[in-house]
Amino acid sequence: MSIQKFVPTPEFEEYKERFKDFFKLERRADGVLLAQAHTSNGPIQLSVENHRALGQMLKTVGADPKNEVLILTGSGEEFMMDSDPEGFRLEEQALDDWAYEYAYKDGRINVSSLVNDLEIPTIGLLNGPGFHTEICLMCDITLCTEDTKIFDLHYDIGSVPGDGIHSCFQELLGVKRAAYALLTGESIDARTALEYGMVNEVVQRDQLIERAFEIADHIMSQPRTTRRLTTQIVRRPWKHRIVNDLDGGFGIQMFGHLAKKRAVHARSLIADTVQYVRDGRKNNFDE
Repeated sequence: MSIQKFVPTPEFEEYKERFKDFFKLERRADGVLLAQAHTSNGPIQLSVENHRALGQMLKTVGADPKNEVLILTGSGEEFMMDSDPEGFRLEEQALDDWAYEYAYKDGRINVSSLVNDLEIPTIGLLNGPGFHTEICLMCDITLCTEDTKIFDLHYDIGSVPGDGIHSCFQELLGVKRAAYALLTGESIDARTALEYGMVNEVVQRDQLIERAFEIADHIMSQPRTTRRLTTQIVRRPWKHRIVNDLDGGFGIQMFGHLAKKRAVHARSLIADTVQYVRDGRKNNFDE
């Protein structure tokens, strides 16, 4: 018998409770895990707290060998179209501290954890319009609702789009389409996203989670080792992209913030910037 014992792995009931303010976690007996991100039981409102919680949750889920498939989505009729009213007070009060500790470090962990720390297949569900959709678009399979709008707001709020969304758009859209989307804030509707290869299926809202479980059931039909090793094959392009692009892009973005010496994530600014998406316009500079 070995002198030392295994370090205990996380228990689902414990981390389900730990993350309840950020994610509703439900796991079937076969290990298919549904994670619904929320803010006060509604759509995600971006903050430094839920920004950090995402990477923490992904690492924890990846460390639990009882998880076999992750279905990741938001809550309500929007994915993420707003920020917490006080969610970026840290950025306003201590820009240099925020830029490293809560943006550069946490943000890189979020994207790299999705790609590297999960040995299991992932299904991302976009439950409506929103920014920072890369966390669902970079899942192995992505579904969206018919009213989903995919866009990046960074350039229009005075921020360099280098925190992972650029890697996602360049991988999925190619150089020219990604450049247009990042520079103009192009609002890409669900059917166009399907045509561009950003999502795999467009599904009615009331069937979105049900359809994800149908796909998960098919994935679960093969042995555990086959599922997990296949995941590593299909995820190789993302691994290359993240290694080559993420750290540098994030560093450029944070240099931009510090060079300007001003915060850009105020709720009012974000709300004004994304209004064109709610209005059904392609961008905010054309009627």
